[in-house]
Parts: sequence; structure tokens; C-alpha cells
Amino acid sequence: MTDLDPEDTAAMRRENGGKDFRLYLRQQITNGRARKTAPPPAPPPKPPGYQPGAWPAGTRPPDPPPTRHTEADWQLALDHYRNGLGHDNDPCHCGSCPPATKGTS
Repeated sequence: MTDLDPEDTAAMRRENGGKDFRLYLRQQITNGRARKTAPPPAPPPKPPGYQPGAWPAGTRPPDPPPTRHTEADWQLALDHYRNGLGHDNDPCHCGSCPPATKGTS
């Protein structure tokens, strides 16, 4: 039983001159303080040979992924886009765009 109904509260107040109700409330305060002051759980032990740091000793972060397009390729594609090219009459030659088909616009 975790919830008190108004009838339960009234019955505790009637029994033993309200002593049961006072004991119940005091126990609720004690339980709340015990939950509040419980020590935090101990952290798990470190694995054998553990050394603090982001990467294990003798290693480094991975290299950034290689790009297959040079800066000039990007600039050419940007100029191509800005000039409104890349339509069916002048397909893009970047290698990433789908091939143009005739008769679509």
C-alpha cells in the first residue's frame, strides 16, 4: 500500500489519539532523508593497465576522410551552378551528377 486515501488518513487520526498518524508522518520524513543522503554508488574499477587520456598510448585520432575533389573542382562546380548551366543542353561534367537525357528540361 503506497497511496493513502482520505479514509485511511481519518482512521489513523482516530486510532490511539492520532499517535499512529504522527508516527507514520515521522517515518515518511525519515525515509525521505535517507533517500536524500544516500551515498552515490562507487565508480567501477579501472581496467588493468589503464592510463588516463583520450587515446591509448601510442595511438592518435584517425585522419580526416580524403576528399576526391580539389579546391579547383569545387570552384568550377560552384561557378557552373551560379551561371545556370547543368541543364539538358549543357550537362555537368563533375562525375557526381546523373547523365542528361534528351527531351527533358
